[in-house]
Amino acid sequence: MSPFTGSAPRTERWRHLRVTVDDGVATVTLDRPAKLNALTFGAYADLRDLLAELSRERAVRALVIGGEGRGFCSGGDVDEIIGATLAMDTAQLLDFNRMTGQVVRAIRECPFPVIAAVHGVAAGAGAVLALAADFRIADPTARFAFLFTRVGLSGGDMGAAYLLPRVVGLGHATRLLMLGDPVRAAEAERIGLLSEVTEEGGAHARAAELARRLADGPALAHAQTKALLTAELDMPLAASVELDAATQALLMNGEDYAEFHAAFTEKRPPKWRGR
Repeated sequence: MSPFTGSAPRTERWRHLRVTVDDGVATVTLDRPAKLNALTFGAYADLRDLLAELSRERAVRALVIGGEGRGFCSGGDVDEIIGATLAMDTAQLLDFNRMTGQVVRAIRECPFPVIAAVHGVAAGAGAVLALAADFRIADPTARFAFLFTRVGLSGGDMGAAYLLPRVVGLGHATRLLMLGDPVRAAEAERIGLLSEVTEEGGAHARAAELARRLADGPALAHAQTKALLTAELDMPLAASVELDAATQALLMNGEDYAEFHAAFTEKRPPKWRGR
């Protein structure tokens, strides 16, 4: 995303999310614990706009998404979204569904790693938010459920039919998206949906530890690796290796590459600058 800004001021307060930034690590907390952090129209819009703003500012080098209370996110709010969509016309419904997809694209396209810290339920849109992250850290209480067919909708919501087969394979993705059955942490780890399972209650601390490691590392190298992982999902090999070559040539002209050599020669840790 472009770092250039227009006339819109920086957002000082996010109404539908709890956001903190500490030395390059942003933490976004879904904060409706009484509703298991069910998403509203405003929460979707804030996630979309927050990710764009953080991407432009370039001050964030890693981001953690978590949920307050007993779970990660139970999906779209039944009253505030599902009930409201029944009164919408086709144009309004298309606008809403495009917005939810924009959130997933923003997670995949932002120039920093995103870590989902999952405990308890991650259902519907909550499961897709976690799926879109670069890392999914969960504790044993986590359970994922792609519930869209259970409410009479396609399992391919918010890019799930694109992302899930690429994470767990077509067979597992078909089962999860078609049936909507819950998958607990142990099975989620077995099929490749999780990056790591922690002890109970440990997902947020481990996600913060990983975010700190990423933020202290070579941010430009991380950003380009993420960009290539997303871009090359649908590329033939010849195009992929050419894109890899062009990217490496650019990074070899960067300050971090020279800094690694200097640090290696001087027998000290590198001082990464993300340039």
